Amino acid sequence: MRSCTPLAIFLFGALASEFPCALGFLPSAPLRAHHGRVARSHSMKATGLKAKLEAVFFDCDGVLADTERDGHRIAFNLAFEEAGLKNGDKLMQWDEELYGKLVEIGGGKERMMGYWESIGFQEGNWELAKMLHERKTQIFKELIAAGKIPLRPGVTRIVDEALAAGVYIGVCSTSNEKAVQQIVDMMGPDRAKEISIFAGDCVPRKKPSPDIYNLAKNFFRVRPEDSVVIEDSRIGLEAAKAADMSCLITKSTYTRNEDFSEADMVVDDLDAGKIDLDRLEGLAISTAWEDWGIDRDVFNAGVGRGRW
Repeated sequence: MRSCTPLAIFLFGALASEFPCALGFLPSAPLRAHHGRVARSHSMKATGLKAKLEAVFFDCDGVLADTERDGHRIAFNLAFEEAGLKNGDKLMQWDEELYGKLVEIGGGKERMMGYWESIGFQEGNWELAKMLHERKTQIFKELIAAGKIPLRPGVTRIVDEALAAGVYIGVCSTSNEKAVQQIVDMMGPDRAKEISIFAGDCVPRKKPSPDIYNLAKNFFRVRPEDSVVIEDSRIGLEAAKAADMSCLITKSTYTRNEDFSEADMVVDDLDAGKIDLDRLEGLAISTAWEDWGIDRDVFNAGVGRGRW
């Protein structure tokens, strides 16, 4: 596992003052961005041409794996059951329809607090939310270990293409860092060690705030116009756009009916949308600036774009 050097900490001093969790890069503190390569020479293709795409930032839930319905929701319900929480006379449970609305709230603890406020649950407080979220995360990890939550189509293929081209990969999520790490670990150790994770409470404001994407951008020292975000939700799209980055949407179970009109591209999944690294680079803002008068619809404009 790679971590940042003291020189990197010095260079990111301003960032650390704004985002205290950036100090997590220090070996003595919880690591928030794993395996990050702080500096590299520009990658060269076999042709000797320099890639313009510098970084791909994935959301986790709904993007790497469709975790919400059959992972997080189940884990929340089991945590509620263990704690004996009730909504009136009934056991507190989130059915699929209700959870589809709750996922619009970024962050699991915030999600519980919002729900409790909506039903007038007087016992609900931040300490209870933290305790339940810790247990929910453990249950979620057990579901992953049991093979209940597969990776979405095309994820490992895109990761392999990006790593082969020397493109940075980050996973930027509002979920608990340990849960995100376990999803990333499903890709295998060779891939996981090259992926940096920015997750949980490592920024003060969660999506739709751009904080987590700004943190990842500054960590890798890349320009937003040379980066592409892969998201599945409206709040994730808003975060990417607020960070001045292009955004590809891969629709998931709970988000497919959300408004993605501001997205640069929308597909059902990476395989169905025939997404490869060249298409992602075609979405990057810096590539668009050098477009030869061709529309941004990369399905209809597969030539004259990207690396060539």
